[in-house]
Amino acid sequence: MIRPAVKGDLAEIFALYEGARARMAQAGNASQWGSTYPPAALVEEDVAKDRLYVLERKGLLCGVFMFAIGEDPAYRRIEEGAWLEEGPYGVIHRVAGKAGEKGVFDECLRFCRSRIAHLRIDTHRDNRVMQHVLEKNGFRRCGTVYAEDGTPRIAYELPA
Repeated sequence: MIRPAVKGDLAEIFALYEGARARMAQAGNASQWGSTYPPAALVEEDVAKDRLYVLERKGLLCGVFMFAIGEDPAYRRIEEGAWLEEGPYGVIHRVAGKAGEKGVFDECLRFCRSRIAHLRIDTHRDNRVMQHVLEKNGFRRCGTVYAEDGTPRIAYELPA
């Protein structure tokens, strides 16, 4: 079951992100989230703005992601390529799953597509795991966008 995150979920959400950072580092992607991303203030803002969601299985949190419909400022400029289509889109960020849980992104994707078919997402060049998951789910590489801190990200789109 996917539902909006609430303040009472924060401790478990932070634990999910901590575990994801450790697995990312082990997989050769230590720099995308470093040791502190996402910061607590951003996660709390996502909860307050009703754009952070959790995946529950048997009453336990096993996934978390940010989802919003609307323009993402980081996606206004794309280099080394172009977006596949114009128009409203949903954006997915900060996806994390509990170690050993399978299909977290698949459920996240079904949820998001049920709200809007046109989706965009980005990931770090070292995040081979996420690149594989995105491409397996039909996302197409579109070019390069830049995170708030200026680091390049591979931009992906799943057209409607």
